[in-house]
Amino acid sequence: MRAPLSWIREFTPLEADPVTIASALDNLGLEVEALDAPGAEIVGVKVAKALDVRKHPGADKVRLVDIDFGDGTTTVVCGAPNVVAGMVMPYAPVGATLPGGFTLTPKKIRGIVSDGMLLSPRELGLSDDHGGILGLGADAELGADVRDVLDLHDVVFDLAITPNRPDAMSMVGVARELAAHFGLPLRVPPPVIDESGAPTASEVTVRIDAPERCARFTVRRIGVTMGESPAWLARRLTLAGMRPISNVVDVTNYVLLERGQPLHAFDLDRLPGRGLVVRLAADGERMTTLDGVERSLTAEDLLVCDAEGRPQAIAGIMGGSVAEVHEATTEILLEAAYFQPMGISRSSKRLGLRSESSARFERGVDPNGVLVGSARAAELLRLVASGHVAPEPIDEYPVPIVPARITVRVPRVEALLGVELGAERVKETLRPLEIEIEEPGAGGGDDFVAIPPTFRPDLEREIDIVEEVARRVGFNEIPRTLPHTTGVSGGLTLRQRERRLVEDVMVGFGAAEAMTVPLIAVTDLERFGLSIDATVEVTNALRAEEPILRPAVLPGLLKAAAYNASQGLADLALFELGHVFMAPAAGVLLPDERDHLTVLLAGAVTRAPIEADRPVDVYDAVDALDAIAEALELEDLRLVSGTAPGFDPARGAVVTVDGDPIGHVGAIAGSVLDAFGIPGPAVAIELDLDGLLGGTRRDRAFRLPSRFPASNIDLAFVLPETVHAADVERTLRTAAGELLEAVRAFDEFRSDALGAGRRSLAFALRFRAPDRTLSDTEIATARLACIDAVIAAHAAELRG
Repeated sequence: MRAPLSWIREFTPLEADPVTIASALDNLGLEVEALDAPGAEIVGVKVAKALDVRKHPGADKVRLVDIDFGDGTTTVVCGAPNVVAGMVMPYAPVGATLPGGFTLTPKKIRGIVSDGMLLSPRELGLSDDHGGILGLGADAELGADVRDVLDLHDVVFDLAITPNRPDAMSMVGVARELAAHFGLPLRVPPPVIDESGAPTASEVTVRIDAPERCARFTVRRIGVTMGESPAWLARRLTLAGMRPISNVVDVTNYVLLERGQPLHAFDLDRLPGRGLVVRLAADGERMTTLDGVERSLTAEDLLVCDAEGRPQAIAGIMGGSVAEVHEATTEILLEAAYFQPMGISRSSKRLGLRSESSARFERGVDPNGVLVGSARAAELLRLVASGHVAPEPIDEYPVPIVPARITVRVPRVEALLGVELGAERVKETLRPLEIEIEEPGAGGGDDFVAIPPTFRPDLEREIDIVEEVARRVGFNEIPRTLPHTTGVSGGLTLRQRERRLVEDVMVGFGAAEAMTVPLIAVTDLERFGLSIDATVEVTNALRAEEPILRPAVLPGLLKAAAYNASQGLADLALFELGHVFMAPAAGVLLPDERDHLTVLLAGAVTRAPIEADRPVDVYDAVDALDAIAEALELEDLRLVSGTAPGFDPARGAVVTVDGDPIGHVGAIAGSVLDAFGIPGPAVAIELDLDGLLGGTRRDRAFRLPSRFPASNIDLAFVLPETVHAADVERTLRTAAGELLEAVRAFDEFRSDALGAGRRSLAFALRFRAPDRTLSDTEIATARLACIDAVIAAHAAELRG
């Protein structure tokens, strides 16, 4: 909301400079998004009057406007649709400067040179409105500086008002906050109107058929003379970001901005039945609003209809085109009402129609200020539209809304704020906000009852009053205190810590964490080789082509790898901890949902300049798995023969923990890579996270490192292709006994000389005793035991 300083000063005598005022507003919770001085960059812009509007000979959408700018006449090319003869408006001649430092030069438009331009509010930097040329007051002096006419020497605060503060969406509301803050009086003169003629009810009827959505509805009958608004009124609206339209419409907008009370003026002669009915719409009912759009309504939308039941306005949002005021209007019915906020909010959002009125109604206007707002409009209409106000406005208010009564405990206020204030100071902070104090409260002592005004619907509980006290005292004035705690709160569970440990290990391994969408397409499962029989299909998928809740994370990572490869990033390492879903068992309602750890390595392992880059292989995936097992200190993680969909059968294995299978590791099958469009090799791991974290851990008892030297031996065996390196490693560990400190496979060799279906695997073994240096005899005995065990268990031959 834009709030001109001059307008605020009408209600409280502020003398502070704009920067100090802006700081005060921020401290009060009315955030100042910008502090504008609209006229600072405007030079040479004058007031001009349209003498004639002619068609452009070479264009349909632009016209030639002859203008009088006080010192002479000229012709301007203009495309705005609202320019008519007699209209007074801002004119920027050649050489004038506009906001942004833009200086006008002669410009030829469709063969005709435009001697300057006519300006919209946006071009003057007053608002974002670019729908038409800004109209000035009819009494504005031709040739006068627009900065003087529009009072652009003023300062405007652009405020961000939170949804719970409808009272601050008005000049009076902002002035009230500042007056309380600076200790100044607030003066809001009551409207003074001269009523004459027959009472409103003698010629007009009003009926509320939806009292639960409209608690109060008032109308005044006023005779008017339509015309342009005077310069001071147009200037105020322009500075506040609204474009002047006509004196009657401008008055309703003026009161909306000044008092926060939305109003609507109906042309009484265009209103069938000369009356209004407030009712809910019928499903499918239609009406055309002021913006020319025909809108379809539902039974949740509230309407203001004429006495014959035809819709004339969507209540609280926008009026209709039938009873709209126009140049020939002579009598209006001025509506002021209180509509239930949530209903206005729902209708506004569903229709995609937001207005200044709906922004206030959906927050909650003052139900007990409705008639005052209407009276203020009547006062202004007498001044600017020769208004004749009929006496006794109709006021339908079947169940008056009464203010809340809130018991306030001063010790509780002090305890929450952490500062001693005393009962009198607490009360004094509330009175300038028009919060009544009634004492003593129910608890006696320093307790009292706070009665907030009905323009503050956000004040409902004691804690709301405490917040008001904090705002008034000033958050900067409340000292910092440490909370008193008797125990430790928060912290992560063991599972959460171990989950984060796995993430840290993978980041340390060089992988980036990915977050893929848990909904995938049937074609993705088919490309990966998974069946859809045991999957879960959702009926409200974000994308119709991706209706399956993923049974595995790897297809999503492969899609991510394919996308990266298409962007020239074929070498990557990704991991994801995410949910997978399986169809529920018989008699079970919800799917079987689990967490999976998935790792994908694709392309090449980049080692330059240390060594040459190389394609990823299965051992890279096994290294990642070993790093995870080592970090978690798993006692029994093994690789056993087996494969899974999507993996190469000859280069994969089943991962077991404590003998239970928990997932797979291996190379992605070439057919799967081709199906996903991944050019290079890829290896992966997919594990059930619960199975991984549930494994038995190694004994964590401290063992003193041996001071004695190790003895290293290498053994190479020729084995059948079907024998896995992990199986040989387990055999070696069992045969070597307690003296074995470490064993690892370090080489694989294939050759026709080894025989069909056979390969060579080499292992490095390290022996060490905790209390002595091992003798040659001990090493030889252990070596022979290892060789004999592998030969016996795996039909192996020792390779020399």
